[in-house]
Amino acid sequence: MEQRNLIMAIVLSVSILLGFQLFVEAPRLEKERVIKETQKTQQMQQSTSASERASPPPAPMPGASGIAPTTGTNTPIASRPSSELGIDRQTVLNSLPRVKIITDRMIGSVRLKGALIDDLTLLSYRQTIKKDSPNILLLSPLGTDNPYYAQFGWVSQTAGITVPDADTVWTADRETLSVGSPVTLSWTNPQGIVFSQTVSLDKNFMFSIRQAVKNDSKKPVTLNPYGLISLTGTPETSGFWILHEGMTGAINGTLQEESYSSIQDEEGGVIAPDGQTNWIGITAKYFATALVPDQKTENKGRWVHSAPRGVKEKYQADYLASANVLAPGQSGEYRTRLFAGAKEVRLLDSYRDELGLPVFDKLVDFGWFYYLTKPIFYAIEYFNRILGNFGLAILLLTVLIKILFFPLANKSYRSMSRLKKLQPKMTEIRERYKDDRQRQNQAMMELYKKEGANPMSGCFPILIQIPVFFALYKVLFVTIEMRHAPFFGWIQDLSAPDPLGLLIGFGLFPWDVPPALAIVNIGIWPIIMGLTMFLQQKLNPQPADPMQQKIFMVLPIVFTFLLGGFPAGLVIYWAWNNTLSIGQQWLIMRQMGVSASGETINAEPPKAPPRGNKKSNAAKANESGKTAHQPDPAANATKAKAKSKAKGKTRRQRKRR
Repeated sequence: MEQRNLIMAIVLSVSILLGFQLFVEAPRLEKERVIKETQKTQQMQQSTSASERASPPPAPMPGASGIAPTTGTNTPIASRPSSELGIDRQTVLNSLPRVKIITDRMIGSVRLKGALIDDLTLLSYRQTIKKDSPNILLLSPLGTDNPYYAQFGWVSQTAGITVPDADTVWTADRETLSVGSPVTLSWTNPQGIVFSQTVSLDKNFMFSIRQAVKNDSKKPVTLNPYGLISLTGTPETSGFWILHEGMTGAINGTLQEESYSSIQDEEGGVIAPDGQTNWIGITAKYFATALVPDQKTENKGRWVHSAPRGVKEKYQADYLASANVLAPGQSGEYRTRLFAGAKEVRLLDSYRDELGLPVFDKLVDFGWFYYLTKPIFYAIEYFNRILGNFGLAILLLTVLIKILFFPLANKSYRSMSRLKKLQPKMTEIRERYKDDRQRQNQAMMELYKKEGANPMSGCFPILIQIPVFFALYKVLFVTIEMRHAPFFGWIQDLSAPDPLGLLIGFGLFPWDVPPALAIVNIGIWPIIMGLTMFLQQKLNPQPADPMQQKIFMVLPIVFTFLLGGFPAGLVIYWAWNNTLSIGQQWLIMRQMGVSASGETINAEPPKAPPRGNKKSNAAKANESGKTAHQPDPAANATKAKAKSKAKGKTRRQRKRR
């Protein structure tokens, strides 16, 4: 009864999920898409104004500790096609003087007006799997549809001191910023204070900024260095609860995350965590930007949201460092960093270890199964380096997991084989006690105990797969290394669903399937997975209840549609794992003399009688029976002598009397 209730609960849960996806989630996504398209059209008609600019953190109040909450507006967004930009991107880039950024992994520029790092294209990544697809645009300048940039500067606590702002035009000492060739931007204010920013970068995605000040004025000044990342417009997120996209950072060595919706709902639009800010920024699924303040000084970070009337919403991540007091003729500097690029796992690990950035690797959202998911990723990546294909790496990892759990799975499959062999006896017990369920269960348990079979053994292989399944799903879903990773044939992206869907004739009739029908547009690999699941069930003991049998027959079909929208790499793993399980279980059943139907297989069939022997087996048996009962002459003679002696002794005794 408990098993039947469990199965019914599973089927009901799956049905609810399918129904929710088909009748609730799909219409909601379509409605959101229409709303976003309408908003986008309205926003593109609006002109760019000063309200799009980010706001530096406010200066601390007099007598404060030198650390204050920061205010601001904008923040970063991930990739966007250039066709979606409000104003022609190249026109905006050409409108103001710039310093070029050129490396092997990215190109872009720094705007001299305001010293904004606002133009960045990642050369290692494209927007789609097509070879002619544009590269990912990470940062975008003011004047485009969704400005996304970083800015560094100072907040003055001294009255009458002019500090650089968004309208300040800086002077550069060279035209191009590249690896090993830093650029120094400089500007002198009306009071004679010289400000400079020296920008350098490594061979990947980390900028280093040295902010320097020389006080050539006649009075002391108090300045707070700051850094900010600004984004205009709410990014279009993946919409999955297992993935975080939005505000992120490390405060006192602990990861802290806030979604776009949570900061929108925050009263005042500001979230300012207490404690030292190790790093702070905004993350998308595969890309991120993060400010890394100098840990030698005290600093405080925050996230800000604002929605000015008539323009897009704005997000900002920023920090304000402790005050630096400079006497006349004195100089000071502050060092900070900016990460802007792809969330590559090993690269983030190296930044965490080499730069001492706590939990920086958790920019990749490995989730609750972090200590299982990350090792699985490393294993897949290692096998990929050997085999040259992430799909083959997943197949090899599946084999190794099978070997690792072989002793436990082997015991489980042997127990299931015993159950298969006991099917006739179990059927007999059910027929004998069909009107007494308690006596039937008692007899079943006695049979299981006598034969050493476990009725729950079939659950163990599935339980083993569950954590591995979720961990692999995370790896495929959140790691950029799996993005656009090909397998063979039509699978050119293991992180995306099988593209050859049922409703497009498996690629013969390409058309845009409506979102409401996406759940039934299953591909070839989900169908293969469903077939392997069906074959595996055939090897398992069949439940006695006809209703349960029907449910088990339907489950492969349900899972085929349920996993149809999952990453192809995950479906391939499941199908391959089922295939290995089928082979393992079939071999064990053969060893134990059980067929797939549950019949006993005779290890040694009866031999035919030798040719040329005229006597039948019955005659031989008759002869052997006669021989066995024929009296032994020697034994009879011994018995006769003993009997004669006994009689003579009796006679002598009578005569004496």
